[in-house]
Amino acid sequence: MVSTMFSLASATPSASFSLQDNLKSKLKLGTTSQSAFFGKDFVKAKSNGRTTMTVAVNVSRFEGITMAPPDPILGVSEAFKADTNELKLNLGVGAYRTEELQPYVLNVVKKAENLMLERGDNKEYLPIEGLAAFNKVTAELLFGADNPVIQQQRVATIQGLSGTGSLRIAAALIERYFPGSKVLISSPTWGNHKNIFNDARVPWSEYRYYDPKTVGLDFAGMIEDIKAAPEGSFILLHGCAHNPTGIDPTIEQWEKIADVIQEKNHIPFFDVAYQGFASGSLDEDASSVRLFAARGMELLVAQSYSKNLGLYGERIGAINVLCSSADAATRVKSQLKRLARPMYSNPPIHGARIVANVVGIPEFFDEWKQEMEMMAGRIKSVRQKLYDSLSTKDKSGKDWSYILKQIGMFSFTGLNKAQSENMTNKWHVYMTKDGRISLAGLSAAKCEYLADAIIDSYYNVS
Repeated sequence: MVSTMFSLASATPSASFSLQDNLKSKLKLGTTSQSAFFGKDFVKAKSNGRTTMTVAVNVSRFEGITMAPPDPILGVSEAFKADTNELKLNLGVGAYRTEELQPYVLNVVKKAENLMLERGDNKEYLPIEGLAAFNKVTAELLFGADNPVIQQQRVATIQGLSGTGSLRIAAALIERYFPGSKVLISSPTWGNHKNIFNDARVPWSEYRYYDPKTVGLDFAGMIEDIKAAPEGSFILLHGCAHNPTGIDPTIEQWEKIADVIQEKNHIPFFDVAYQGFASGSLDEDASSVRLFAARGMELLVAQSYSKNLGLYGERIGAINVLCSSADAATRVKSQLKRLARPMYSNPPIHGARIVANVVGIPEFFDEWKQEMEMMAGRIKSVRQKLYDSLSTKDKSGKDWSYILKQIGMFSFTGLNKAQSENMTNKWHVYMTKDGRISLAGLSAAKCEYLADAIIDSYYNVS
């Protein structure tokens, strides 16, 4: 706090009136006594027989900083915690829950951590680029260990602070070495994408993706907008399990998307946050990235292990840049490190060691794949049960099959903002206002209740 002294006697008339008006506005006449008014706030002083009054005003240097709005996703959890209703459901944040709606730590993660304790692994600083063993296995997991791009050392990989931090490093790379280039993001997209590019001062615009009429993919609009983008734009694509819609292109559509990106000399930029967690198959969920890589395209890929290994709080991910040569990859990696250094110096070690152990030890790797299949299977099961409940309860004949066509932990219900608010206010179902729900936070026992809430909101709220 800064203490500023104002002298009423020496102030100019306009300044005196301004100060007096300000003081009057902050004092309620009749409730503040004269002694309290002059006792603490004013200091009396005599100078040449003249009495002056000086007021000490505490003015914050941060007075001009306004209150930030609550985060649209994380704020949902805060509201959920404050609700005391027994029927409440938190379908806002994308975090896996058991059938009992409890957080789940994978057994293979516990084994990897026990191994680290047995070995007596230290807590020393990592290099700027992160744990070498992690960087090796994460690139191999993404592209395939036998992929020529790996063998030819054409992938520049550094460990990042989960998906968000990895995207932010990539955004900084674009801002520095591709100044003025635009990033195209899907409409809608994950809420933090816009924040990341805004913060990095990278211009962005949207391409059509979601068709509210079909609750499906607006493929024609997507292709048209990518074609219309300035040549050399970065096209941000969700590698699998699109967030928030759960709507993914087919293999044939991915081929067409790659055609257009190549024709326009655009640069593909993948966000892969759910590899193995969407379909239950690591290879299937990486097929879009590998398709582009097989065409010889240079591209960027941000990875996260928050969902598929349940390492939400470890903040473990990577940014990969596939280059046309090993020499280019070496130079790109040097600049990725240069960008990371002033941001966070070097990344955390614990999560990196977990991933390196799980992916690098065959026994652990096999167990992880089984656990991923289990988690993906539970989400598919509640997706099916929700569809069955909606179809049974809704007598209007409405086709709810779009819920089954979506993939991953999220479902786009098709509810608008007012309908979504009704879900929360009346039914205590907490979700984002765009109509997205996280099926990972739904249990089979709650499917019928959720179906009742959706049907009521859809038909009774406009």
